[in-house]
Amino acid sequence: MLNNRFAHLSLLLLSVWLSPACFALPSDSSQPIHISADSAHMDENSGTTTYNGNVLMVQGSMEIRATNVDLYRTNDDISHIIATGDPANFRQQPSADKPITNAFGQQLEYRIADKTVTITGQARVEQARDTFSGERIVYQMDKAIVNAYSGTGSSGERVKMIIQPKAK
Repeated sequence: MLNNRFAHLSLLLLSVWLSPACFALPSDSSQPIHISADSAHMDENSGTTTYNGNVLMVQGSMEIRATNVDLYRTNDDISHIIATGDPANFRQQPSADKPITNAFGQQLEYRIADKTVTITGQARVEQARDTFSGERIVYQMDKAIVNAYSGTGSSGERVKMIIQPKAK
């Protein structure tokens, strides 16, 4: 029974993240990225662009809402994205027949080359009525490995999962 729950959790998290080519609607990766914010600062020498204040980033079905978003470029490609907020929110529809997946945390970091997404600070993932939470969630997309961590000390948030029964 525990293995079935872990398998379900793995599938849930597998559908979550920012890899448009692998885990999103087929058209997402070919869509332009639209970003709006209260202010932006681009440093072409360092390859960093920082967006501040009510940031909305959209590419196809992928949507990130945050207080701040930092985009890092290497060789004209985005190498990683860090979104912070109270909380930052990531939404995406993994495929046409799947419900929208939401991820929340104080910080969302996507390292594109490593295919790793890390959610920290009251991390939570929701899909349909199922939820998964912890202080930090690290997902290795190419290996389908999920690691969730509770907070430190006696007041640290424990890892929690709620899986609703499926209709028969």
